[in-house]
Amino acid sequence: MTNKAQDNAKDTGNTLLSSTGTVGVLTLLSRFLGLARDILIAQSFGASSNADAFFVAFKIPNFLRRLFGEGAFAQAFVPVLSEYKTNKTHTDVKALVDRVFGVLGSSALITSLLAIVFSPGLIWLFAPGFSNLDGQMSLASDLLSITFPYLFFISLVAAASSVLNTYGIFAPGAFSPIILNTCLIVSAVFVSKYLNEPVLALAGAVLISGLLQLLATLPFLKRIHLLPKPTWDLKHKGIRKILKLMIPALLGVSVSQINLLLDTVLASFLVSGSVSWLYFSDRLIELPLGVFGIAIATVILPQLSQAHHQENPNVFHATMDWSLRLIFLFGLPACLALIILAEPILVTLFNYGEFSHSDVIASSQSLRAYAGGLLPFMLIKVFAPGFYAQQDMKTPVKIAIVAMISNMVFNLMFVWPLAHTGLALATTLSAMVNAGLLYWYLSKNQIYAFHPSWLSYFAKLSLAAVGMSLALYFISPEKVDWFGFSIGERVIKLMINIASGILIYFGLLLLFGLRVKDFLGPNLAHKDK
Repeated sequence: MTNKAQDNAKDTGNTLLSSTGTVGVLTLLSRFLGLARDILIAQSFGASSNADAFFVAFKIPNFLRRLFGEGAFAQAFVPVLSEYKTNKTHTDVKALVDRVFGVLGSSALITSLLAIVFSPGLIWLFAPGFSNLDGQMSLASDLLSITFPYLFFISLVAAASSVLNTYGIFAPGAFSPIILNTCLIVSAVFVSKYLNEPVLALAGAVLISGLLQLLATLPFLKRIHLLPKPTWDLKHKGIRKILKLMIPALLGVSVSQINLLLDTVLASFLVSGSVSWLYFSDRLIELPLGVFGIAIATVILPQLSQAHHQENPNVFHATMDWSLRLIFLFGLPACLALIILAEPILVTLFNYGEFSHSDVIASSQSLRAYAGGLLPFMLIKVFAPGFYAQQDMKTPVKIAIVAMISNMVFNLMFVWPLAHTGLALATTLSAMVNAGLLYWYLSKNQIYAFHPSWLSYFAKLSLAAVGMSLALYFISPEKVDWFGFSIGERVIKLMINIASGILIYFGLLLLFGLRVKDFLGPNLAHKDK
């Protein structure tokens, strides 16, 4: 490798590592606030019909947010914006940003207004089982009318974050969820008790947080001279290219979101509380997924897009490889720890107030089912950008359709014998199908393939993870004992378990010869040989 290539590799590694660290730390803070938020909601509402109504009303605009905002839109926008940034002038970039905000904002606003008018029909469509409970359908409709305009604000936040990420500014986008969680915590603690229907406070907090998140990004856009002047112009070449890329991307993202909404539809027909059990267990999966999987994926998409436009396959491959090594390093032990410590975690975090012992048991079942898919969920976050960076949206969409069909089949197979746990298991199995096919196509098209050194690396990770799992199994108190512990005892014992697991896992990795320097940045050496 030449000195220049070594310097470039070092710079790339430093940038990726520092950016991933920034996003990871802020995401970790956001996830902890999210846990605090969920603890408060669990204490106040339990796994009740009112909580179910709020979660559905919040999930529907989130479904469209992932379509119009950080999902399909970001996947199409970032590669095009990277192309403009690399090959065109700042004036051209500004013109593209103006039109993106105009088209995206107008579309999201119109959609929000229509959703408010037709909110009863949307609730009936996404949670038809609510019609069997008196008042739940009406309450969910009222909540949706309040939460849906969140889509307008958060779509523009996603656009702003995509611009900032492309320019190497990751903190504002990673900080946005902290604002959401803070608003929900304040509403649950201080506002809800003053309302005749306390859950309405949560819906209002969602709407207010969207506005605050958007306002928080504007100073950063102004700093890089890209504060948008929204313009409606569908004839602009960049907009047409983004829309062209968005069509298959929309289908791909909608497939995964349809899977989630199908789970909600089926869960609404199950016993009361099923939606909430799935929600709380899914939230715990989101902690490691967000801190490691989403943080890494957020950082590498602009880097991969730039490497592609600069025709630098070595950097592209090395960036993918580095990302996947980190995913396995953290994802494998997180998966096993969630499976082993499911009840202790749920008891410590949620078993207070209205959240009963039976709620803990039910949530632990779906948590274990979701945990089995944690690594596939993370791998999808890294494999998919390998296609998006090359503006190939069709391949991931084809794979996503196969995964969606698989999920539907698995849902029908497992929902009746396993109830809500069957829905979580189906999601995990379909994620395995998705991740497996993404890698197969990456390897087939010579975009990325595991280097032979992975065999030794994965063996070391596996042995360390097994050692950690055995230790957690033997040092953790019996599951039934956790219910009798005080809150202080729960927290202390859980922290001891987690700390012990971390020390044993990374201690064994050090014993096996892995060092921190091995993960400081992409290694171009493999591709140069």
